[in-house]
Amino acid sequence: MRFRLPLHVRLGFGGVALVASTFVNASMVRGDNEWANWRGPNYNGTSSDAKPPIEWSAEKNMQWKTELPGRGSSTPIVWGNQIIILTAEKTDRVASSENANKPAEESNRGPGGRGGPGGGRMSGPPPTNYYRFLVLSYDRKTGKELWRTVATEQVPHEAGHGTNTFASSSPVTDGKRIFAFFGSRGLFALDMQGKKLWEKEFGKQRTRAQFGEGSSPALHGDTLVVPWDHEGGSFIAALNATTGEIKWKVDRDEATTWATPLIVEHKGVTQVITNGKRVRSYNIADGKLIWECGGQTDNPIPTPMLHNDHAIVMTGFRGSAAYSISLDSKGDVSDSKDMVAWKHSEATPYVPSPALYKNQVYFMKGNEGILSSLDVATGNPLIDKKRLNGIQMIYSALGAADNRIYVTGRDGTTLVLEHGNEVKLLATNKLDDVIDSAPVFVGNQLILRGEKCLYSILEQ
Repeated sequence: MRFRLPLHVRLGFGGVALVASTFVNASMVRGDNEWANWRGPNYNGTSSDAKPPIEWSAEKNMQWKTELPGRGSSTPIVWGNQIIILTAEKTDRVASSENANKPAEESNRGPGGRGGPGGGRMSGPPPTNYYRFLVLSYDRKTGKELWRTVATEQVPHEAGHGTNTFASSSPVTDGKRIFAFFGSRGLFALDMQGKKLWEKEFGKQRTRAQFGEGSSPALHGDTLVVPWDHEGGSFIAALNATTGEIKWKVDRDEATTWATPLIVEHKGVTQVITNGKRVRSYNIADGKLIWECGGQTDNPIPTPMLHNDHAIVMTGFRGSAAYSISLDSKGDVSDSKDMVAWKHSEATPYVPSPALYKNQVYFMKGNEGILSSLDVATGNPLIDKKRLNGIQMIYSALGAADNRIYVTGRDGTTLVLEHGNEVKLLATNKLDDVIDSAPVFVGNQLILRGEKCLYSILEQ
């Protein structure tokens, strides 16, 4: 039996239709020079104004490529002329015996604790080498490194899955500060020149089967929301983005998740929507639970999205679940036909987050190259489980721009499809690299982050 493995959440929101009372982090919806969080200006993997290339290769439309240090699978962010990425670089420094790795601290256990540290059949023994956790800035036009900041040097306490990295979380920025989250290694705030402003530690996560970490923080105004779901005491916390002080912290009855929160303003209340076995919405002001809905599968990874006044949430490990949940919900709406507009229970994604583009939500089956699409208003299938030739294994979140859908496989192959109710292949593009991060669209530029290199693709 093939084992489908979780990875990072990519840290996976299209042309989102908004009503007057509902906004997705409205203060951060930008123009074509910004991609400020891992899912972009529309918070669903799409751009409304970018016009990226359709075709590329190592020679064709390759504006530049830059070799990257260390390993990372987080998605780059872009602000102005800076491309910001996170990476973890293994050093030759080995931990002494007194500093060798031990299981995660017992103090990390709390409500929802789930016993001792996980031992994954897909993971190895804990590392003994120190890693250098880096925040890097590259010139968007040339690919030249502008600055690098060593956030911290630590020995990771879990090995992680072989396909995961110690830099799976994506950074987020408001143009004044960059927030780099390395999970158990800490949360770091930097200015736009890479100077550290503050840092915060939350302890050590014990992830399911030691698969590793990957959730990204979400930013709204001066509030930074950090998800912390693992096999110990799970919680979600809101911090003051200026000082790093905790505003509130709420325990969660969830095992390990890898999903990034969605923050929306609806009828005067800002909701923090989190994926899990139960989808939950919290009031950003005080952390109080607004609504919750069961029905999702294990190992939640895809990031929630917004359509009008509904949250669209999917999971796909050992089952399939896609729900459209009203933001007017109160309390437990698991069985509410009024608050749950539609459900879909076939071929939903495991690792790769979906993309929502022009009232159509695109998603893969598990981690396979099988594409489906639903009418986001009704949940009716428009594309039903169509196999895409040339794509086998996919972790990268889907992307969309200029009436095209971008699907990137782990082997570096990207298929460009025409947006619509049928699968129309426009191009098959191949790079000699492993690509797990999501595509980034800024202006006429496509940015891809591989295991070896950072690529800028531009029509020549």
